Amino acid sequence: MKLFDLAKIIRSKNAGPLYITFDLMFDSRENMEKVVSALTKEQISAAYDVPVEQIDIIPYDCVDSVKITFPRRHVSASLEDDDVYGCQQHMPLAQIELA
Repeated sequence: MKLFDLAKIIRSKNAGPLYITFDLMFDSRENMEKVVSALTKEQISAAYDVPVEQIDIIPYDCVDSVKITFPRRHVSASLEDDDVYGCQQHMPLAQIELA
């Protein structure tokens, strides 16, 4: 099962010019808990080529959501940047296979 099979909404956006953040929203506590227990920093690291120790996974039980944050590869709006707003980065995360 892939992450997008369990999450109702998966979106990415800037968290300032140096970080990107992902919001995962679920229509049930059960689906959120499945993802929280199965999704690892190692999977995210492999999908985005970012060191494991730079990844934060923060569950918000009161709203059945999860936030994932890590440093952007390039500063937003720099010459190397290919997604100024960070809004097109969610697909590698959505494709992660969960056990």
